[in-house]
Amino acid sequence: MPQRKTHSYDAIVVGSGASGGWACKRLAEAGLKVALLEAGRPQSDKNFTEHKPEFELKYRNKAPELIRKTRPIQVKFGVCNEYTYNWFVNDIEEPYTTPADKPFDWMGRLRMTGGRTNVWGRVSLRFSGWDFKAASQDGYGENWPLGYKDIEPYYDLVEKYVGITGSAEGLEHLPDGQFQPPVPLTCQETLLRNRVKEKLGRTVMPARSANLTKPINGRGPCHFCGPCDRGCITHSYFNSAFTTVADALATGNCTLISNAMVYKVLMDSDRNRASGILYIDRNTRQPREIRARTVILCAQAQESVRILLNSATPRYSNGLANSSGVLGHYLMAHIRSGGGSGEFPAFGAKPSLGGPVKPLGIYIARFRNLPNKPAYEKFLRGFGYEGESSTEFNWGAPGFGDAYKKALLEPRSRIHITGFGEVLPRWDNFVEIDPSVKDVYGIPVLKIHMSDGENERAMIQDMGDSAGEMLEASGAKNIHTYAHPSAPRWALHEAGIARMGADPKKSVLNQFQQAHDIKNLFVMDASGFASNPCQNPTLTIMALCVRSCDYLMSELKRDAI
Repeated sequence: MPQRKTHSYDAIVVGSGASGGWACKRLAEAGLKVALLEAGRPQSDKNFTEHKPEFELKYRNKAPELIRKTRPIQVKFGVCNEYTYNWFVNDIEEPYTTPADKPFDWMGRLRMTGGRTNVWGRVSLRFSGWDFKAASQDGYGENWPLGYKDIEPYYDLVEKYVGITGSAEGLEHLPDGQFQPPVPLTCQETLLRNRVKEKLGRTVMPARSANLTKPINGRGPCHFCGPCDRGCITHSYFNSAFTTVADALATGNCTLISNAMVYKVLMDSDRNRASGILYIDRNTRQPREIRARTVILCAQAQESVRILLNSATPRYSNGLANSSGVLGHYLMAHIRSGGGSGEFPAFGAKPSLGGPVKPLGIYIARFRNLPNKPAYEKFLRGFGYEGESSTEFNWGAPGFGDAYKKALLEPRSRIHITGFGEVLPRWDNFVEIDPSVKDVYGIPVLKIHMSDGENERAMIQDMGDSAGEMLEASGAKNIHTYAHPSAPRWALHEAGIARMGADPKKSVLNQFQQAHDIKNLFVMDASGFASNPCQNPTLTIMALCVRSCDYLMSELKRDAI
């Protein structure tokens, strides 16, 4: 066993992504001493390659089979490539398992400061009051133990700091926020917006995105270079590595400990309190301990719950803080396997290989099962769409010689839209520890059980059908739609496996993401979601984290933790 360390902090934060960065910033700026444990390496601008051409790479970014040797799962995530593969987990060294009949691609596992905010899609949407109380509307699942008014001021705070481009649309089910000026729509997107509203009454809007359109806090506005997933030297997109984490470190109250693979939460069994963290140093493979007054897990839903399950004690034999027995259950991840595309007029646009590229395109707001509207008979809850337009060369042009050259230059404008839909929380979608498999650090891995239910299958079909309906209403030509099963490639918005609730017998956390069973243990990522509405979760993850940190500090002042 490792020697006990004497280091003591007010808080240990595990993970430096969307929530971990905010937890460190909020607590350190208030004067608390914080240890930030990050499983990956430090991130810096020198690693960003958004302006580096492919011809400067050894393999010209044309050899995915080489990346597949060590990252066979991560390479399926389109942004794991020759530029960025070493930001991602080595799937061979850090595996997970699934049942043979339930494949699941656990993509977007980062091992860099900033976590998924290094490569996230940046769509930033608020949940509505309807979302927090959905169970009261349709009778399925559990309501959240908080409402929109509880989180609204924290949405405001986070949006003003992060910088969210968007437009006010006045939708009750998709609340407006504190927006920077929107990125303008293209002519094709404007046509889609106008005709879909006119003919179908649905709202197409500029994507609400964590990309700056005007400078804030020393960060420059987006200059439309394109590959946000490779970093951003102007810091125009939100990455916790150079925003919240940097702010926390600047206070002098936060210590970043990199390459720290957290194994388990340590307990003071006599007092039923978390006392610290046991982690494995990735470089030396040696175990180390660190102590603190409070422990905050922000490692990402599956990673945080893996830590809790591996932290089982005689008192909590089926996982730490799991007297309810629900820890690991109700796994949710958005379905995104239905959508479509169609050709639109070019409106005089010319294709280019080096022109400006918008960071994001459009968002189509949910239109099924809305407040004060009749319930849709085929499924519960709903979905929205993310999409974008493009004007490209006619690479499939026929002919030879001059005829081919002329045809090649004829622009081809298309709009692609992909549905993102809510997955209902089901007991049989869950994670557990696979006792027969350990990673290279000796830590038992997760076994993930995830499948579509009838509700998801019906929703996916409607995603494809409705995409075709909207494209047709817009006058698109050569329309193609699709509706496929989710497995194995679900969206990366996993949530719900340490759900929050008012009843400790049916939940793991309270409304402040504090464990019912252990008062100085918090889980501030998406693990606590009672449901996973169709909106992208990261903005809500951050807002909840700030709210929970304010509660934590008030409880520390009262000496109640």
